[in-house]
Amino acid sequence: MVEQITLYTAKVCPYAQRAELALAEAGANVTKYEIDLKNKPVWYAPKVNPASKVPAIAYGGPQVPPDQPSPDSTKIAESLVLLEFFADLFPESTLLPKDPVLRAKARFFIDAVGTKFTPGWMSFVIRGEDADGALTGFEEIQKLLPADKTYAVSDEFTIADAAIAPFLGRFEVTLRNDIGTYKEGEGKKVYEIYQSARFDKLRKYFDAIKARESFKSTFDEGYIKNVFQNRFAAARAQKQAA
Repeated sequence: MVEQITLYTAKVCPYAQRAELALAEAGANVTKYEIDLKNKPVWYAPKVNPASKVPAIAYGGPQVPPDQPSPDSTKIAESLVLLEFFADLFPESTLLPKDPVLRAKARFFIDAVGTKFTPGWMSFVIRGEDADGALTGFEEIQKLLPADKTYAVSDEFTIADAAIAPFLGRFEVTLRNDIGTYKEGEGKKVYEIYQSARFDKLRKYFDAIKARESFKSTFDEGYIKNVFQNRFAAARAQKQAA
């Protein structure tokens, strides 16, 4: 029997959205608690996650207010660890395929997200480097998408899709609105490339994810846009003044 789950999350964080997506897909009954990443509660690190990051969960133990986590609950952190945990916790879901080959493909895809896709997003949007890394990341993920399936490894949504969807969503928001530390106008140029026939397969894949209720209910585009605009405006000005 699944015990109580309290999820500590933050709407702006792509890693936290991974956990939210998986829980939504599993139909889990979960208590969510929003952590202000710029003003974290003093109890959060000592009582939930010593690394002071989201996502994290308190699993099991008595039902208590989220801001009073029980020492009797098990604390688990790190988004990819949680994706696997939720797949184990809800074996009736599609989070991990039953076929061992497809399971391996899902994990290989997740590895590519972390080694080939997110570094390009970080380098371009956050550090303001050239767009080559971002475009290469798009290409590497697109090459892994099966030609005859809807999602990353099959026609069912898995943890592979949960691993990349939050980053694709934030990539679209930042590029379309020219938000980042790169030179003004560069984001929209990359967005035009992303919208071209070159990435038709990747966009079709992400469109299928965006149509899912799990994504709609866990992705607040307006909120993310506002936070990122405020965060990167000063960083861009500082970088260009340097």
